[in-house]
Amino acid sequence: MDFTIRNTGVLVSVVVFIFWYIGQSIRVAKFKKQNGCRPICNRLPQLERVVGVDLYRTQINASKDGRILELAKSRYDTHGMTWSARMMGQTYVNTIDIENIKAILASNFKDFGLGQRQEAFGAMLGQGIFTTDGAKWEHSRALVRPNFTRAQVADLNSFEIHIQQFISKIPRDGSTVDLQPLFFRLTLDTATEFLFGESVRSLNSTEGSEEDHFQQAYDLAQSRLANRGRLGKLICLYRDKEFDAACKTVHQFVDKIIFRSLEKLHPRDAEKSIDGNGQPERYVFLTEMLKSTTDPKQLRDELLNILLAGRDTTASLLSNTFHVLARRPDIWKKLKVEVDGLRGMKPDYETLRNMKYIKYLLNESLRLYPVVPNNARFANKDTVLPRGGGPNGESPIFIKKGGIVAYHVYAMHRRTDIYGPDANEFRPERWASDLRPSWGYLPFNGGPRICVGQQFALTEASYTIVRLLQAFGGIDDRDRSEWIEQLSLTCCSANGVKVALNPR
Repeated sequence: MDFTIRNTGVLVSVVVFIFWYIGQSIRVAKFKKQNGCRPICNRLPQLERVVGVDLYRTQINASKDGRILELAKSRYDTHGMTWSARMMGQTYVNTIDIENIKAILASNFKDFGLGQRQEAFGAMLGQGIFTTDGAKWEHSRALVRPNFTRAQVADLNSFEIHIQQFISKIPRDGSTVDLQPLFFRLTLDTATEFLFGESVRSLNSTEGSEEDHFQQAYDLAQSRLANRGRLGKLICLYRDKEFDAACKTVHQFVDKIIFRSLEKLHPRDAEKSIDGNGQPERYVFLTEMLKSTTDPKQLRDELLNILLAGRDTTASLLSNTFHVLARRPDIWKKLKVEVDGLRGMKPDYETLRNMKYIKYLLNESLRLYPVVPNNARFANKDTVLPRGGGPNGESPIFIKKGGIVAYHVYAMHRRTDIYGPDANEFRPERWASDLRPSWGYLPFNGGPRICVGQQFALTEASYTIVRLLQAFGGIDDRDRSEWIEQLSLTCCSANGVKVALNPR
């Protein structure tokens, strides 16, 4: 009798599932018809499309070889602007179609989210502006965005101290120096000064110091995030003791700073004062955040989210730019003419904004070497992208709830129909024309999630370039290698930036 009951239960479950499946199929078919959706004809050739293990292996090997970005570009060249692939049990729609990217980031913004980013990045970054969706993200953005007003970005005094420390690390005898690790130390110092009110001073930290431990732990943890993101749903099975230990070190370091700030806000000693000497305090991101929340966990999460963006993007941009400058004396010469026009004076914010060639140079660097070269979104519900379906790729395509859409800025920035037949060439002068790529140029993302700190990054990069060229008259390439990607969450040169800088 128990056997009969069990069989009946199984049969009922199967029948219920069949009716549910039929109902879902009818609903989806109706949704597709209403929106004029057609299937994606362009599919990446694969050994099998059930799990897609072969593609995962290909991606990992390409990443190790520093060619994952060029591999992606070649696929778009071969299979068109929108195509699908299967990897680790998930179907990916890949696109560089401007209309699709606009839909993902703006017009259909609420249809898409970050998916499993919280699971992959949360161990280090917690719940902040770059790891959350919906109401939590809106709350984070409301806390963070007011701290990047023009008044804060335009204050260049704090940059100068660290840039002089940076310049002091560069040999003046013509010997070789790798600028890339120095750029990452510089931007760590300036970002922590802006965010915490106290710099970690990594350019001068002694080996074994608390600041040195923080820097090493931060670098290790950050470098592991990209691979954690690739694991998707399998992240729950992945264990990395080094990563866990690094996150603990980073959190403890930041927590100490937060607790000191909270103590100033509500001192146990009634005679303690935030204003201390009666002098007006300089702007500190953490101090401003304390006006909105005193939750230590939320403060730490937001600080680490912004640190990741404020430090790594600017350092990568500077590294990629100087990798080019070392190989292009023609560009260096034009840049030097513009910088020499300052007659050695430190530029202020308005002066930097009016330096056109630096702007063209950074635009072109961000175009050919975008610091965040690829990204993805997950469908929060059944939705539609405007293009990619049918034999000619002109029809809308259906994206089911949970579906993944990857968009590749690196490949899109090389589209010849947007940037001309020389799209693969580094030519800053193209930005002096009436070029208006709109959604075809996304170095800082777009839509509601556009980077809140982009002007901070561009200002710091511009200021660093000016001060370096005021200190050094020439640059020599000491590597002779082509640019090869080093891709984690941001992208820089795998071989560093080995140069010699000649004093004026």
